Amino acid sequence: MTSAAPPSTTHLLYLHGFRSSPQSMKAAKMAAWAAEQPGLTWWCPQLPPSPAEAMALVREGTSHWPAGRRAVMGSSLGGFYATALAGDGGWRAVLINPAVHPARDLAKYIGEQTAWHDPDVRFFFRAEFIAELETIDPGAPREPAAVQTWIAQGDEVLDWREMAARHAATELHVLEGGDHALSSFDTHRDAMLRFLNLCP
Repeated sequence: MTSAAPPSTTHLLYLHGFRSSPQSMKAAKMAAWAAEQPGLTWWCPQLPPSPAEAMALVREGTSHWPAGRRAVMGSSLGGFYATALAGDGGWRAVLINPAVHPARDLAKYIGEQTAWHDPDVRFFFRAEFIAELETIDPGAPREPAAVQTWIAQGDEVLDWREMAARHAATELHVLEGGDHALSSFDTHRDAMLRFLNLCP
């Protein structure tokens, strides 16, 4: 007897990184793909600077999504948030160069910041946001079998060794070279979608 196929995913969330937005390369490509998928609920919110507010927004916005039929993709800081969200259960997750120690790494960014995709957009990264990140910190994924992680050794922002160690129990893909944005995203997208039960 063959095992039943996993249920198809009907709801997909994308979480962007620090100073990023739904206009990021990967988010925009996924939005275009999602728009062509009948019956798929897609959401890529602009995350507020406050980590606590970002997680509250995401959890409230997905509270009615069906467990076992929902998936999240997260890049960089969005990968950190996605790991925390997946820890709630009922999610499949793809993490792309996920932040591991954002409370440490973002401390130097306290103050006024500009958005990557629109320098005219400014926000203030407050000192208390560091404590919020420490509170959220999920550690290693609680359900590693439901998580796929993509790490570029050439990441110019985060240490690929730290990322690989934190996510060693997940389906881990460590890529030679590459960059933080994962410019080779198109090459790996189908494998990500298959893992998320979004395509055969």
